[in-house]
Amino acid sequence: LGQTFKVTSQEATKLSLAFSRPPLTSAEDCRKLSEDVQNAILAVATVYYWLPKGQGTTLRKMVRDATTEVAEGMIQLTETILSAPLESLSQEQLISTGGVWEACEQVFNLPRDNQAAVASALAACLGVVKDALEEMEHALVEGQDPYSDIMEDEELGFRGNRDTYWSEADRKLLSSCMGLMKASKACLKKVLGVVKAYGKADSPEQIAQLDDLADIANEISPSVDELALSMYPPMNQLAVRLNAAKLASVLKKVLEITKTSHVCPPSEEGWVQFLSGAVDHNMNKIKNFTQGQL
Repeated sequence: LGQTFKVTSQEATKLSLAFSRPPLTSAEDCRKLSEDVQNAILAVATVYYWLPKGQGTTLRKMVRDATTEVAEGMIQLTETILSAPLESLSQEQLISTGGVWEACEQVFNLPRDNQAAVASALAACLGVVKDALEEMEHALVEGQDPYSDIMEDEELGFRGNRDTYWSEADRKLLSSCMGLMKASKACLKKVLGVVKAYGKADSPEQIAQLDDLADIANEISPSVDELALSMYPPMNQLAVRLNAAKLASVLKKVLEITKTSHVCPPSEEGWVQFLSGAVDHNMNKIKNFTQGQL
């Protein structure tokens, strides 16, 4: 794969240079250039298809995304050359050529097996959840009005709209929702840790278990985002309860899959139990606070 990406990068350079200044390249040279570009892209696609599905769907998806980016980059470069007048090297052509180089360079950062691929996917999820948690913590610290950083309406002056504030009842519910979001961050951090420490991609069973973990963990960050969005005023407490229940369900599934997989030896079962209890504790409090909404 590295070799095919390297050849594609070189073909992008040749193509770009051929159309960087007059005179126009001959029809014969154009045909040769086109063939070389096509062969390079076909080689990239062929090597991707050679990657056995049994090596892991998470790994395969990352290789597919990198392959697609190279192909799309070459399409973009070709279209830029076709639409630009042949006077001098345009800014668009420079950017498009650089885009292909960058896409081809990605091959060196690709994970080499499914264990590394799943660790990479979990780290990405963790980053998104951390951001959502920090944003919500910042909004709570801002005081009674989470929209205080937005400029007030010039005509109306200070906003007197109660819809921009949290009530006392809202704040009690928020506390447990934050507990659930913190449990999400802790869960991803711990799962990432055991995947790095104990994860293996030596057998079909191990590879499949890692893929199952990545698939369910991918549902955490969108569930955290949905809960966070519903927490802003005017707060619909029933919507918050439903989103919290969805997140709690995803977290319990992640912990359950972790516990039954090869990445969780008996020495790691303690934190799985603890986090499962933390999810239940916060969800029960959310149910109690919103009982009147049912």
